[in-house]
Amino acid sequence: MRTTVLLFSLGLTVAGCKDPGAEVTAATVESQAQAKADPTPGTDPGSQAVTSLVINPSNSKIEFVGAKVTASHPGGFTDFSGTVELGDPIEKSQFEVTIQTASLYADKEKLTKHLKSPDFFDVAKFPTATFRSTEIKKSADGHTVAGDLTLHGVTKRVSFPVTVNATDAEVSATAEFSINRQDYGISYPGMRDDLIRDLVVIKLSLKLPRQS
Repeated sequence: MRTTVLLFSLGLTVAGCKDPGAEVTAATVESQAQAKADPTPGTDPGSQAVTSLVINPSNSKIEFVGAKVTASHPGGFTDFSGTVELGDPIEKSQFEVTIQTASLYADKEKLTKHLKSPDFFDVAKFPTATFRSTEIKKSADGHTVAGDLTLHGVTKRVSFPVTVNATDAEVSATAEFSINRQDYGISYPGMRDDLIRDLVVIKLSLKLPRQS
């Protein structure tokens, strides 16, 4: 009887663990990135001059939440750099960022080491991940950004929602969406009784001061 109660309680715990990736907007993913590079927004001869803003860990965060059936695990990266070519209006802007994958961290030291291994990010083989925007357009709730995300040696064209706020002092942007790790060849299944979920939540936060 005691064993039955224990198993029943465990079943309730497992069933009650939600999939965080299913609770946010999923990025739209094309089968492959366009082979021909898109024109850079805001750089045509008739456009206004753009302002360059620097992305780095002192003003920005790149975080994620991964999950298995029984638990979710937050993490992120501590070493990345990039630029925003800020246009007027915002839709004429472009940004790009390069992440050093070895700077990955998770909420548990053992998990951090495992995520860096060939089972997941394989940071020795793929030391960087990159994103380059190709389009920014207005949407009902803010803006949608499209661009090429290269991760684990695979490049896909993705689009996701972003909230942007621009003032005279700074430009801030936040985004929260999910990607499917299988799209990037990260397919380690996990334990048979505690499988790893495919959707991973990506959280971006930029707070970029304008240069005086």
